[in-house]
Amino acid sequence: MRLSQVVRSGPNQYICEENALKFLEEKLEDFKNPVVITGKKSWNAFLEFGSVPSQWPVLTYDHTASDKNIAELAKKAAHADMIVGIGGGKVLDTAKGVAELLNIEVTLFPTLAGTCAGFTPLSAIYDENGQFSHVAYYKRSAYLTLIDLRIILHSPVEYLLGGIGDSLAKWYESEGITRNQHSLPVMVKLGLSSAKIIYEGILRYSEQAVKDHAEKKLSAAFKNIVEIIIGVAGTVGGFAGEYGRMAGAHAIHNGLSFLPETHDILHGSKVAYGILVQLAALQQFAEIKQLLPLYKKLGFPYNLNTLHVTGGREEAIAKVSAYAARKEESFILLGNFTKDNIASAMRAVEELAVQEVSIQ
Repeated sequence: MRLSQVVRSGPNQYICEENALKFLEEKLEDFKNPVVITGKKSWNAFLEFGSVPSQWPVLTYDHTASDKNIAELAKKAAHADMIVGIGGGKVLDTAKGVAELLNIEVTLFPTLAGTCAGFTPLSAIYDENGQFSHVAYYKRSAYLTLIDLRIILHSPVEYLLGGIGDSLAKWYESEGITRNQHSLPVMVKLGLSSAKIIYEGILRYSEQAVKDHAEKKLSAAFKNIVEIIIGVAGTVGGFAGEYGRMAGAHAIHNGLSFLPETHDILHGSKVAYGILVQLAALQQFAEIKQLLPLYKKLGFPYNLNTLHVTGGREEAIAKVSAYAARKEESFILLGNFTKDNIASAMRAVEELAVQEVSIQ
């Protein structure tokens, strides 16, 4: 049985509160040789609120989350008995990959609420050029996930927005995968219930959470959104397995990684656009109309222009749709969609976005 099919409930320990950093040394006191993996910006953000013991080596990743960099870092951390990932999604995915190669435990300390990488036992792997390669599934879940809300509150808002977009896809992708399934295992239903909680929570709390973030206000709405992005989102695939993981929205994101114009747009924001394409492919146009006002308020991309693709539109559509339609990609989990079907869905989003946004 593949790891992607096995129920993975989450980290061994999970703490999310205002001053969670104070628990880091206490929780890792049984380990003799922790090694930190981080990024330059992540490390600076972390140091504004605390530090790690001086004997813990600190290694910096190269921003790729690639197999090559993971292997390089594993060699440098060969003596470690615990990897401590401190940073955003790519840092944490890199840390998980290093721990897997070394067959040791990993602690995840998110400095951003951009994805559920701080909760899940898998990594999105890219090549050295920033193009998506594959998803790696790991034998171990995190030993500890530690979320200090102060650090997340002072992170750039675009990462919080990206996390909202990535999490919103949990509902649409899992619903799309299971909509024609007449009988589902109870654990899958539990994962789908988590996805519905995410959907309802984002509609209820996201605008207030973004406002509170701007005011640096540690509110209930802000904490709810952070836990939705990192924790609850991680339980969807954890319980539902392949019924609750990536589908059309993420396949579109992966295709967009081959358009250089989109490289400065965060993962979750591109996934948010992918939701619209998936909905169009499934002929759910009313749902697109319902989402577009929220997209506009939160600044999510809703057409190629807002993805910074201002020229060569048909070439871009052809490239993204051809990649998303590959048999190895996750769009296939929704049904038999060809590259022409997906290209038509992208064009439909273009037309609908212009109509709806222009009348707001």
